[in-house]
Amino acid sequence: MPMAVSRRALVMSMFAAGLLPGCKSSQELLGEPFPVYEDDAQRIAPEFRRTTVDYRTKEPKGTIVVDTGQRFLYHVQGGGQATRYGVGVGRAGRDWFGEAVVARKAEWPVWVPTREHLAEFPKHARYINGMPGGKGNPMGARALYLHQGEVDTQIRIHGAILPSMIGKRSTAGCISLLNIDVIHLYDRVEIGARTVILPPNV
Repeated sequence: MPMAVSRRALVMSMFAAGLLPGCKSSQELLGEPFPVYEDDAQRIAPEFRRTTVDYRTKEPKGTIVVDTGQRFLYHVQGGGQATRYGVGVGRAGRDWFGEAVVARKAEWPVWVPTREHLAEFPKHARYINGMPGGKGNPMGARALYLHQGEVDTQIRIHGAILPSMIGKRSTAGCISLLNIDVIHLYDRVEIGARTVILPPNV
């Protein structure tokens, strides 16, 4: 005989599956101090979801290459392959191109608005000393800080505050990934990693 299922167990299983009215299934990544949802990838176009692709390049293994025209970030794996992530890139006039290295990495980073950002959004002056990491912070779950020598470019590779930013010219100049993706990248990138951000016409 089939085993009887309690009403509570049935309701909880339906809730988890998103089958009850008003419920959404969203698997939360464990071990994070703030919510990160693994199924955020289902909220972006399929072509921007993380995948392994054939990628021919002269760049050494471990290099990050950002194709701003196609809205992809490639983490070179060697052997003619790379991990590809969909990204949001800088809006027209706020974009940045060039070569740099990952000088620092941070989990749930503090966000400090730039002078350019404050000129555009004066109300953010209250964060002049930094917005703590967490919900609502535009840096998301992780950040990679790009430098050229001793000079901070002010460009970051970081989590997107909204999945809808991916695949668009949607940032103030930085490169944004889904939080679940920036965590994946962060765990695989070393300090000193070469980073190349290409202009759209390359």
